[in-house]
Amino acid sequence: MRPAVVIVGAGPRGTGLVERIAANAPELYGGGPLDLHLIDPYPPGGGRIWRRDQSPLLWMNSTAEDVTMFTDETVEQEGPVRNGPSLAEWAGRVWSGEIRTDPELPAEISELGPQAFAGRQVQSAYLEWVYEQSVAALPPGVTVHEHRRRAVRVAGPRDGRQQVWLEGSPTPLAADLVVLALGHLDAQLPPDQRALAAFAERHRLAYVPADFTADADLDGLAPGEPVIVRGFGLAFVDLMVLLTEGRGGSYGTGPGGEPVYRPSGKEPVLHVGSRRGVPYHSKLGYTWQGERPPLPRFLGPAQVDELLAGPGRIDFRRDVWPLVNKELGFAHYYRLFTAHPERVRAEWTAFEEKYAAAEPLSAELRALVAAAVPDPADRLDLDALDRPLAGLRYPGTDALQDGLRGYIEADLARRHDPAHSPDLAVFLALLSVYGQLVRIGDHGPWWHGFFSYLASGPPGPRLRQLLALSRAGVVRFLGANTTVTADPERGVFRAGGDSVPGAFVEARALVEARLPEPTVAATKDTLLRALYDDGAASTATGLLAVDPLDSRVLDRAGRPHPRRFALGPYTDARSAGAFARPRTNAPSFRQNDATARALLRFLRERAGPAPARCAAPAPPVPAHAPEDSHAPDQ
Repeated sequence: MRPAVVIVGAGPRGTGLVERIAANAPELYGGGPLDLHLIDPYPPGGGRIWRRDQSPLLWMNSTAEDVTMFTDETVEQEGPVRNGPSLAEWAGRVWSGEIRTDPELPAEISELGPQAFAGRQVQSAYLEWVYEQSVAALPPGVTVHEHRRRAVRVAGPRDGRQQVWLEGSPTPLAADLVVLALGHLDAQLPPDQRALAAFAERHRLAYVPADFTADADLDGLAPGEPVIVRGFGLAFVDLMVLLTEGRGGSYGTGPGGEPVYRPSGKEPVLHVGSRRGVPYHSKLGYTWQGERPPLPRFLGPAQVDELLAGPGRIDFRRDVWPLVNKELGFAHYYRLFTAHPERVRAEWTAFEEKYAAAEPLSAELRALVAAAVPDPADRLDLDALDRPLAGLRYPGTDALQDGLRGYIEADLARRHDPAHSPDLAVFLALLSVYGQLVRIGDHGPWWHGFFSYLASGPPGPRLRQLLALSRAGVVRFLGANTTVTADPERGVFRAGGDSVPGAFVEARALVEARLPEPTVAATKDTLLRALYDDGAASTATGLLAVDPLDSRVLDRAGRPHPRRFALGPYTDARSAGAFARPRTNAPSFRQNDATARALLRFLRERAGPAPARCAAPAPPVPAHAPEDSHAPDQ
């Protein structure tokens, strides 16, 4: 019986795992036989989220030079580095004819410079190419089987082969090992949203629950009608695009060079609010110059070892956040002192020594910074960044619109001005911190939201479009601490916030502009839910518990399952994304490599002596059997 591995999910994470299997197989497995089954109803490479079949208006929120699927020498891994092009490099090679790919690629690829934001269809094509290259690099004994179906159940003893049932198939796949690389998942509505959905049904209102925006049903949002939108992150930006340009609107240029929105008449009026009441910070519009801050400094492997060795459960805000705060501050002040010395009153060496000695979040640390950095605008205040509207009150809703436009304009100016380059240093520190926190496990949803708010916001042009939509009256801001209630007497939704006390808006439509929470208890994914019901462990916030070393699924006694693995945002080892910025020691790349090596070692031990090592680093294209490639998406 041929050895077999089933990978459930053939999107970017599954693709990255295939790439690492190909890179490590010559050392750990040789050219022995192996069936590799990839299960996904969507095309491999892009998967559901990055599939080609979505609106060409939707963009990535990272520049083309900041997207790669390939490891480099910064990645802390046992396996070999196999270099490959970033998205920007790939696009250039496609345009030059060096790489042959789909001739129907969007024309924008010819104009995709390193600092440009690619459309998601271009990213989909890049991911498809990476997948094809990864499959081609597998040893000749490996046969890849693509199944365009959903996996619905995994069963089997801990010490025996597993069975993976596919939707619509009466016979399960037999597998020595199973890897879940599921990506973003749909979820059951939490109680408060379930009540709002039921209210909408009773009163014939439109309610759009949390979902990947490209898949959301927006047809019930009528032209000219008010729509309450809860959520001000990337999901809102996609919603904004689909309901404006996606309905025939366009942009012109005003007398000052600013974008001006030209409505089609088919747009609803979007009343948007959130806890913070402001959009995510704009992506930075300049590149790093000079020496980088030496990271990690205050939250590195040694500090994480100490946290993990401590008694009791780690509390993020109590135990970890002070170290995060100090690490981000160190990067900020390192850059300020070394690149902008005219704005400080001390020498870096003396400041650094005192900064290192001070307790995180202490009055001593605040006094040190105040004495050395005279302008408060040059000091890092993470609490103020997190709650920019805290304590602000506006006399009316029009004043709030003016105030929020001013806030967004200031954010755009700052995030595109190298005079504020400490912001970029903080961004690099955020990436470093994220890489360390993977080892700690579940650190709660607040940190992920804070990271995304600071480091994973929309491209600057999107915020300029938001300003144009606000000036045109298509978008209205609700302010901070937005609350939504159901009014049974009037049969409408009502929303208001703290920024204009007593002001409310009524609407017959409500959109939850956010992704569903990735909890195993509430997931709609039948396979993951069955795994949880069968004894897999979850964390306090509902994430699937996995071994931090190689991503094996843990049971409720803390034992790693020898044959089941999981990678992705629904696990407590979730990383910032399946692809990453080059040269950042990306956690997802480290996890992929460790998991791939664990899979291959397991197979080698079961097979006896290792077969002869393959001599060629990139073998010929293996047999490729897309068994269910023509099955309809389900």
